[in-house]
Amino acid sequence: MKRLFALRGAVQCQNSIEDICNQVETMYDELLQKNNLSEDNIVSVIFSVTGDIDKVNPCSALRKNGRAKDLSLFSAVEPDCKNSLERVIRVLVHCYLEEEAKVFHVYRNGAEVLRPDRVNKT
Repeated sequence: MKRLFALRGAVQCQNSIEDICNQVETMYDELLQKNNLSEDNIVSVIFSVTGDIDKVNPCSALRKNGRAKDLSLFSAVEPDCKNSLERVIRVLVHCYLEEEAKVFHVYRNGAEVLRPDRVNKT
């Protein structure tokens, strides 16, 4: 039996189309691989970006790389808070997994400092 889960991820990147596309694709693919998840079981994908990421929308970056073509995607800008980590893209993936699934989150390329308690070492 399956139930609804929320997978988290974040990545720090350069504000360039190439790096945003590469980092979003890698983070997304790693989330799917680590959680043995197919896009058929994804309900929605929500991205947020810090205000210094403006070269390409992460939804567009994901689709540009051939991913998530039939999924509901959304993105928003993070609140501008003092001392926040710069150049970060966060993701929240709502998906169905087996009820007893162990969930793996993906924090990479410098974003591990955001949630060291959620970084899975596998």
